[in-house]
Amino acid sequence: MLPKSVVSAMLRKRFDSYWNFTETYDALKGYICMNMGGLRDSVIRMISGEEVCVDTTSFQNDMTTFQSAHDVLTLLIYLGYLTYDFETKKARIPNDEVAVEYVKSIKDGGWEHVMNAINSSKELLQATLAMDAGRVAEILEEVHADNTSILQYNDENAISCVISLAYYTARKDYAIYRELPAGTGYADVAFVPRQKAVLPAIIVELKYDKSVDAAIAQIYDRKYMECLKDYSGRMLLVGVNYDKNSTGKKHTCAIEEWTK
Repeated sequence: MLPKSVVSAMLRKRFDSYWNFTETYDALKGYICMNMGGLRDSVIRMISGEEVCVDTTSFQNDMTTFQSAHDVLTLLIYLGYLTYDFETKKARIPNDEVAVEYVKSIKDGGWEHVMNAINSSKELLQATLAMDAGRVAEILEEVHADNTSILQYNDENAISCVISLAYYTARKDYAIYRELPAGTGYADVAFVPRQKAVLPAIIVELKYDKSVDAAIAQIYDRKYMECLKDYSGRMLLVGVNYDKNSTGKKHTCAIEEWTK
């Protein structure tokens, strides 16, 4: 049975987040800002939507003794700031409500470049919807250049981390999926409009040292549009390429419109 408070909220059709008011984000900030090897990298990857491996076996079951980044992440699992999958041994931020607390916690204290990426994510989405491929490439270059210490590219999977971070604001209107099964392969990143969001779906194909033409061609050849089986309407097909041998971490982008 549902609690009376939940039933009342459903009947009134008025509800809001409350979890983030039960604890101050300063508590979270104190943990994620610890100078533990690899901790910052893991936090940023989780903010971008990724899962990270966590070894929970060394944790000492207290809130003061930390020997590694894994100990800190294990504590955050116990406190409810992370969800842990016992099968894969990976942790992730459980929902958007908790993700907001992480963003609050990194507004200062050496996380400025990450915040710049998040703050520019609204413009990036607008540029994508306007099919301004040049501006999309420029913003992605800026995000990569500012966060090069943790977002070293070596393949398409690494590029997808920057894409997820750079499109952070898009989560408000889109459900974002990585490696979504489609056609004869996997779409690198798919943006599915949430209910009542009058926006086109977006499919992004990432390339490393190739070309945006190859990225767009692969979307068509492998029928990645089929990953959105229940969606009909306008789609934007986005190809992004990173040239590692270029100066200035050169990104290129192409955007095409397609209707299902």
